[in-house]
Amino acid sequence: MLAVTLGAWLVAAAFALPAAAQVYTYTDSRGVVHFSDSPVRGGGSSFRWKRRMDRPVIPSGTWDGTIARTARQHKVSPGLVKAVIHTESAFDPRAVSPKGALGLMQLMPRTAKRLGVQDPFDPRDNISGGTRYLRYLMDLYRGNLPLALAAYNAGEGAVEEYGGIPPYGETRRYVKKVLTLVSRYDADFR
Repeated sequence: MLAVTLGAWLVAAAFALPAAAQVYTYTDSRGVVHFSDSPVRGGGSSFRWKRRMDRPVIPSGTWDGTIARTARQHKVSPGLVKAVIHTESAFDPRAVSPKGALGLMQLMPRTAKRLGVQDPFDPRDNISGGTRYLRYLMDLYRGNLPLALAAYNAGEGAVEEYGGIPPYGETRRYVKKVLTLVSRYDADFR
């Protein structure tokens, strides 16, 4: 009962956090889990703080208007654009990947420049560039959506090198996740 109550409290607390909140935890020597909005110094080396949430909580419908307009303009499914955004950045316009991809659709700086994206952290500019890139890839791979998604994730060179979806676990999971989310998000635009 205590675990259920604690779990319910944690879920409720997570939704009450400010948009840029971070949650840190540590487990003490007695097995008690402690939560904080910042790692607390002291207490010796008996515990190690771990960051549990480092992304803002952004409602998934926040960018629907921009997604719908841009997708229509480039003849791309708005559900596809939203699924890519979900998978790439969890709807965080300030997201930066460890490899340097930027914004909602996680455009690499060189790709953003090639697409004429002035500010990759501006949601409209990023969605426009990312959608144009998806359209380009879909045309390049003659409508083969799994290949287009694999190229979006791993790069066109990797798809060419392997003659299909590269054997990278990350890319295979990415393609599967986006394809799963597309049908769910298509319903948001009907």
